[in-house]
Amino acid sequence: MHITIINGPNLNLLGNREPEIYGSQSFEAYFLQLQQRFPDVQLAYFQSNHEGALIDKLQSSDVLSDGIILNAAGYTHTSVALADTIRAIRTKVIEVHISNIHAREGFRQHSFTGAHAAGVITGLGLEGYALAVQWFQGQR
Repeated sequence: MHITIINGPNLNLLGNREPEIYGSQSFEAYFLQLQQRFPDVQLAYFQSNHEGALIDKLQSSDVLSDGIILNAAGYTHTSVALADTIRAIRTKVIEVHISNIHAREGFRQHSFTGAHAAGVITGLGLEGYALAVQWFQGQR
């Protein structure tokens, strides 16, 4: 099984950015733990601060992946283009948010992308990524 994790803007700052909201662990360190936790799953990781790069990666992952885990970060709440891409590809997408977007500012409570995902995991910290991997494993 091959799963691609795609993270959006500012998630490259995890571990330093607002640790009271996002925790103190970098995603790279967490990704290594995730790979060890799921040795039978081939995990790929991509992060970009650029919307077009995220769209390109979603499109290319459609051919290469059995599942996509997407944390579009701030683009979740603004990007019709990312939503259209999720709707256009065949591979199922699970949307993940580290923080509980429903307990944050009003503008963060709407997800353009989540409406086209197979599911949304929000507010469970980095563990949301592991839960998404487990869901994909159960879909085999």
